[in-house]
Amino acid sequence: MREILGRRRRLLSQRSDGRPELIGAALTYATEWQWPVLPGVAADPEGRNRCGCPDPECTVPGAHPFDPGLLAATTDGRMVRWWWNNRPTAPIVLATGGKAPCAVSLPALPAARALEALDRSGLRLGPVVASPSRWAILVKPYSMEQLGELLYAKDFVPGSLRFHGEGGYLALPPSETGQGEIRWERAPLPGSASPWVPDVEAVVDAVVEALTRTGVSAPEF
Repeated sequence: MREILGRRRRLLSQRSDGRPELIGAALTYATEWQWPVLPGVAADPEGRNRCGCPDPECTVPGAHPFDPGLLAATTDGRMVRWWWNNRPTAPIVLATGGKAPCAVSLPALPAARALEALDRSGLRLGPVVASPSRWAILVKPYSMEQLGELLYAKDFVPGSLRFHGEGGYLALPPSETGQGEIRWERAPLPGSASPWVPDVEAVVDAVVEALTRTGVSAPEF
């Protein structure tokens, strides 16, 4: 019980201004769940909808790696602590794939409706990450070949679906990005050694079915 409460304190610890402490969450992901993370680039302080990276047309402001690059993602607690001690407000970025979860994401409104349909179907879901514009369902790691075969077998796949696999990334709660707050729509159970996530096949099958056969519209963005 002591371990479970410790994990909950770390995930839910707060700064003096009442906002969640990013370093505690980053350490939980890296050292307890063995998810490789790294700090993301901050949003531009002069305009939260702009990114602090050199790309003036960045489409994911404050929600992607820059310096260090994605290959620096680690589960080493000493490195994670050093990063966030020096950059305490940096978004937490997960390097997807390998031994870490991957994700399937779609626009927020159809995602909310799709999750309702998945709940009615009885599909067991793991954690779901939500930003103001997109929600991401975490899934077990998959290869590009596995994903290609899965999508090739389908008559239609909505263009709004995005796949965060090997070599990809995803901002994790409680990050603040140029798009707004990153939060848990479906939070991991507290105290779990590493959150359970479903197979990508089950999620893609169910999401495509929900979007195409239950009248849920998903715009192409």
